Amino acid sequence: MCGIVGYIGHREAYPIIIKGLQRLEYRGYDSAGVALFDKQGIHLCKTKGKVAELATKCSADLNTQAVMGIGHTRWATHGEPNDINSHPHLSNSGDLVIIHNGIIENYETLKIELENRGYNFTSDTDTEVLVNLIEEVQKQEKVKLGKAVQVALSQAVGAYAIAIYDRKKPNEIVVARLGSPLAVGIGDNEFFIASDASPFIEYTKSAIYLEDGETAVIRIGKEIKVRKIKNDSIVKPYVQELQMNLDQIEKGGFDHFMLKEIYEQPEAIRDTYRGRMLPEKGIIRMAGVDDHLSKFLNARRIIVVACGTSWHAGLVAEYIFEDLARIPVEVEYASEFRYRNPVINKNDVIIAISQSGETADTMAAINLAKENGAFVFGVCNVVGSSISRASDAGAYTHAGPEIGVASTKAFTTQITVLSLIALKLGKEKGSISISDFNMYLQELELIPDKIEKSLQINEHILKVADFYKNAKNCLYLGRGYNFPVALEGALKLKEISYIHAEGYPAAEMKHGPIALIDEEMPVVVIATRKGHYDKVVSNVQEIKSRKGKIIAIVTDGDQQVSKIADHVISIPDTFEAFTPLLTTIPLQLLSYHIAVMLGKNVDQPRNLAKSVTVE
Repeated sequence: MCGIVGYIGHREAYPIIIKGLQRLEYRGYDSAGVALFDKQGIHLCKTKGKVAELATKCSADLNTQAVMGIGHTRWATHGEPNDINSHPHLSNSGDLVIIHNGIIENYETLKIELENRGYNFTSDTDTEVLVNLIEEVQKQEKVKLGKAVQVALSQAVGAYAIAIYDRKKPNEIVVARLGSPLAVGIGDNEFFIASDASPFIEYTKSAIYLEDGETAVIRIGKEIKVRKIKNDSIVKPYVQELQMNLDQIEKGGFDHFMLKEIYEQPEAIRDTYRGRMLPEKGIIRMAGVDDHLSKFLNARRIIVVACGTSWHAGLVAEYIFEDLARIPVEVEYASEFRYRNPVINKNDVIIAISQSGETADTMAAINLAKENGAFVFGVCNVVGSSISRASDAGAYTHAGPEIGVASTKAFTTQITVLSLIALKLGKEKGSISISDFNMYLQELELIPDKIEKSLQINEHILKVADFYKNAKNCLYLGRGYNFPVALEGALKLKEISYIHAEGYPAAEMKHGPIALIDEEMPVVVIATRKGHYDKVVSNVQEIKSRKGKIIAIVTDGDQQVSKIADHVISIPDTFEAFTPLLTTIPLQLLSYHIAVMLGKNVDQPRNLAKSVTVE
């Protein structure tokens, strides 16, 4: 995944683009580049490394007075991160310059054809092939840039969001998208282009989100012209009012976005259930569920499709739906689901979970489900995202922007939304009593306060992190609702500290992982009093007898596990179904502090991008 930014208007383009790239650096940080356009032509500056390195290079090499330009921050797919493979890329003539997020899958075939026609290539990227293909269409068909983009993209196979400029058309930028997000901010006689709205939120609240298979020509003093790539039909774009504000995408005094977002979870959960859950009236209102209630109540099964942290939230949902609503649930990796010819029935409900709403594998799983007649319900955080638009219905999590690559508040707000749905369906089906339903609502309303209490022991978790920061491996164990939390805790440690960690159901320890345990192996055990507590105590004793180092997540007032464990982290008591909302908090903080102590880049861990918009 890469980030793209563009500007055309009356302001200096360079500071807007650089600031925009900094805000999109969570999308890719292998290399970065900028191209500015003025009467003298195209001025290009790019480099391997982060946006700060680009800014240093540009301040020395680039005239930054232009009022038009495009910029890019890269997450490498084709070609290693280096100066040459960095975007923007020029065509052979030097007339066209392009930035691209996505993958052109048939680029090798296209490249051979272009080489046969005399084109030379300096980079290893698929993007350089695309810009020269567009130039070749211009030459052969004698068409303007907008039409050449349409024709070229109809020959390209893959996913893309592009912005391209022709120095022979000095007041115009052409954009297009398929499978990768692209927003156009509309200001006062100025336009902003970006992968999401964060680069231009301080300048305008009005934006157009291109749909898949659309291209647009952006000119100063003109309305945006949007067309379908396949049939050239004109599309009337929908101008959306943005809900994001600038404070949400700044660090707000925290050292890292990840830490800020961990501490934002109480309010994010409140925002997620606010207006939907009315405990004093015993009501849950969710339009996406209410309008399609029969689909859920008559579902043969629910299939959850997701990736990464969202998949772990889906595993928690499996326990919640089956426990409270008595509906069978299967949880699938979207990346596997789309390729294994799954059996999908028109009476199935597909719940697609994605923080960004742009995850390529999850989008493909949705398309497959819809082709087979299933009802698709999306759970996303980003309003107007591809998955939210592709779903038949859905619910937003209202977590606010999540900039840190390692998801935190996305996980807990996703669980909150899924809990609301399960509770509503349980009440409608009569699988939980009205009194139990009301108690669940009252307890869920208390969860943000209990998370705030959990965050107050941050200093204690910091000391635990210091003790284990040099570990080479780590096991995470949990049972029932907290088995997915063990998986998520291990993922967080891997993602940001690069320590090998694995999550297991606690009962599975004896089926293999116990062989790893010795005095050098830290084992994180989620041992709350709710659910199979006695069994978990036995597991802890088995670890202790083999000299394993035990970090136990326990309920306040715990006596048994606390006497055995080497380090104890206590959380408030809650219903078993809601324990993942609390047990995940200390695991997030533990991973964060270990990564900081090891000097890792917490917000931008190596090789990872925030949203995987390509395969």
